[in-house]
Amino acid sequence: MIARLATAALLCLAAASAIAQTPSPTPVAAPQYATVQVSFQTSAGTIVLALEKERAPVTTANFLRYVDQKKLDGMTFYRTVKVTPTIGFIQGGTRNDPKRTLPPIKHEPSSSTGIHNLDGTIAMARNAPGTAAGDFFILVGDEPTMDADPKATGDNQGFAAFGHVVEGMDVVRQIMDAATSPTQGVGVMKGSMIAAPIRIIAAKRVN
Repeated sequence: MIARLATAALLCLAAASAIAQTPSPTPVAAPQYATVQVSFQTSAGTIVLALEKERAPVTTANFLRYVDQKKLDGMTFYRTVKVTPTIGFIQGGTRNDPKRTLPPIKHEPSSSTGIHNLDGTIAMARNAPGTAAGDFFILVGDEPTMDADPKATGDNQGFAAFGHVVEGMDVVRQIMDAATSPTQGVGVMKGSMIAAPIRIIAAKRVN
């Protein structure tokens, strides 16, 4: 009896040792997608963005045309919206200036790109899907309601997110805190226009 118990104990020890020596599975790395960086030199400081040229190729290529053709140089961040004191967005771009605005592009919803409207995300401003052109916004805080929602009725395509801030979120927050005019703007824009818009001195690719 004692011999059997000793044998069983030895077998348990051997099994435990084997389990301990079994290597743990190697963690699966998150997929890495190709990006291109763009720097905004503004009157409030520098913002650097990583644009998703692999996952959002149409939107990124469009934005890079504005950058490469210097159509954003001299434009402004002209709008700030605060949902709460720490959540909102800033908006900038060409404001439909006919000399700077390129034709609108195909909409790339989050449901197809996998890029969500989270803190630091850059996305295109638009009216109906397929009308985005030269205006964009940068989020402060997560805004899941701006993602596409195929289950919702009506316009459920959300906003086309295509990159994120990698440097300069302090500048983004500073712009979001800028004073607004109580009279400028029309419709939903009224009251959210920055009284002294933040100038985009230069937008360029980062090597």
